[in-house]
Amino acid sequence: MKKFKSRVISENDCYHSVQDLASFSLLSKNFKIKVYRTIILPVALYEYENWSLTLREEHRLRVFENRVLRRIFGPKKNEVTGEWKKLHNKELNNPYSSPNIFGVKKSRRMGWVGHVASMGRLGVVYRVLVGKPE
Repeated sequence: MKKFKSRVISENDCYHSVQDLASFSLLSKNFKIKVYRTIILPVALYEYENWSLTLREEHRLRVFENRVLRRIFGPKKNEVTGEWKKLHNKELNNPYSSPNIFGVKKSRRMGWVGHVASMGRLGVVYRVLVGKPE
C-alpha cells in the first residue's frame, strides 16, 4: 500500500507539471492526447504491469485517468440549450476518443509475459510465471 501511495504521488506530480498544456485552448485535442500518452501515462503505469491491483487501487487509477481526460476534452456544449456540461465517464471512455489506462496496462503486461516466455524454460522468472518454481 505504501508503494502504491508513492506511485499516486508521482502520477499527480507528473500531471501537475503538464497541467497547463492540457487546458491550453490553442492546442488540439490530438496533441493533448499525445502528451498524455507519452508523458503522463508511462509515469502513471510505471511498474503496474507486474502488480495485481485491488479494486480500490483500480478505482484510484480510473479516477486519475478521468480527471486528466476531463481536463483535455473540456466541457461539452449542448447544441439545443447552449449550456456547458461536464463529460460523463462513459463519454470519456469512448474507445475512439481516448486511450484507456487499463487497456494500456494489459498490453504492457502481455509484452512482459512475451519477454519472459522468450527467455526459455530454464529461466527462473519463466518457471515462476508458469507455476513451477522448483
